[in-house]
Amino acid sequence: MKVIITTLLAILAVLYPVLVYLGMQYFTPQYIAIALIILVLFRLSFSKALWQKMPWLKPASLLGILVLAYSAMKGESMGMLLYPVVISLVTLLVFAYSLIKSPTIIETFARIKEPNLDESGVAYCRKVTKVWCVFFIINGSVALYTALFATLEQWMLYNGLISYVLMGSLMAVEYVVRLRVKKAVKKRNTGV
Repeated sequence: MKVIITTLLAILAVLYPVLVYLGMQYFTPQYIAIALIILVLFRLSFSKALWQKMPWLKPASLLGILVLAYSAMKGESMGMLLYPVVISLVTLLVFAYSLIKSPTIIETFARIKEPNLDESGVAYCRKVTKVWCVFFIINGSVALYTALFATLEQWMLYNGLISYVLMGSLMAVEYVVRLRVKKAVKKRNTGV
């Protein structure tokens, strides 16, 4: 049952922009923000196992709750619209901090599959972490622009679809590059 609830909460989190958009059609920002705060709190309570693997989830969620609370208290949608900006900003800070204090986030993920990652793998993970930092800067900037200057429909389109497509595309490109890098390293090491 916990797996079903956790999966459902993750799906609802991904659908956040759509939930805001649809909610704004029928309810006031206060009610939507309160419902979203409850959703984030449920997700926090059911994600305790992820906190160790992804420690930034907790501060990102808490900052998200703060911007949602702004919408709940003021009766304005701005806090809800800024939520994706907060998530990008916190994720950027975590990824950037991991460049200063090793291991990088990408190295941490890589070591799940390859515990004995060599130096070239660590260097590659560092480069990928930098690429993700650039992505989060751009994504957060566009999300901020849509929150401040775009229509609700444009905000939902970017934050609910385009940003996910861009993120997925970056993951796919990185995967292909990683396979090529591994192949080149293997070829270099075996002399074949």
